[in-house]
Amino acid sequence: MGRYVIRRLLQMVPVFIGSTFLIFFMVYALGDPVAALFGDKAPDPATAARIRKDLYLDRPLWQQYLHYMGQIFQGDFGTAFNGQPVTELMRESFPVTLRLTLVAIVIEVTVGVVLGVAGGLRRGRTVDTGILFLTLVVISVPTFVSGYLLQFLFGVRWGLTAPSVSYEAPFGELLLPGVVLALVSLAYATRLTRTSIVENVRADYVRTAIAKGLPRRRVITRHLLRNSLIPVVTFIGTDIGFLMGGAIVTERIFNIHGVGFQLYQGILRNNSPTVVGFVTILVIVFLLANLFVDLLYAVLDPRIRYA
Repeated sequence: MGRYVIRRLLQMVPVFIGSTFLIFFMVYALGDPVAALFGDKAPDPATAARIRKDLYLDRPLWQQYLHYMGQIFQGDFGTAFNGQPVTELMRESFPVTLRLTLVAIVIEVTVGVVLGVAGGLRRGRTVDTGILFLTLVVISVPTFVSGYLLQFLFGVRWGLTAPSVSYEAPFGELLLPGVVLALVSLAYATRLTRTSIVENVRADYVRTAIAKGLPRRRVITRHLLRNSLIPVVTFIGTDIGFLMGGAIVTERIFNIHGVGFQLYQGILRNNSPTVVGFVTILVIVFLLANLFVDLLYAVLDPRIRYA
């Protein structure tokens, strides 16, 4: 197991370098951070040249990237155009998005797995058909539509929750945004669980467990569900990074000052240090989530062993 983890960590290095270089190239090579810093006002050439030298933008792109990576390993992600260090923006926004993502993951796992098991065990019946139809509707509706609709119903018309989230963003205020963020992923997790249950319910090990006289609940939880969750865990593990990076729409709807909000502001204002810094952290989160999922396989299926 230890050697497998080390090997996976080493495999992450070229993926991390390639991903961050691609992000760095798209942000810095395809745009002009100095022009974005001044907005509509064009700086005089001497001032622009001095700023480019201070920001290391007068060097070739590969030298800029190496300089940026050297700063990252020292814990310096640069300074945003408003003069605030990017690390300070991260300390303010990442805890908020982590709480929102945690709420969404809990909702996605609990509701998605329960509905998937219910549909898979009752294949072809009314319950299964209703679940498939409901998940299809959820997948078809864009997030901004479902977000504004739920915000209007629960926050404005019925008054069950605040229509927007306060700056501190406690867990209680993140329940509705968490539902909105998790809806599409929940529908996919439900369908994936249902398909996996249908495939495994007629497997030999399930029939053997039933023939041995084991209780139905034990057959489902200890045998059927445990093996059926492997593809679901894969999907949820990769979905963590997508939820954190894809929270832009949800955070805009509910006025949440998290990672999505900072990325939106950075893209809108062409704030290159903010965009590159935040996306770099999201790449790391995505890679670590995939490693965690791979290690979790051995817990779900004892037949899986890592050399």
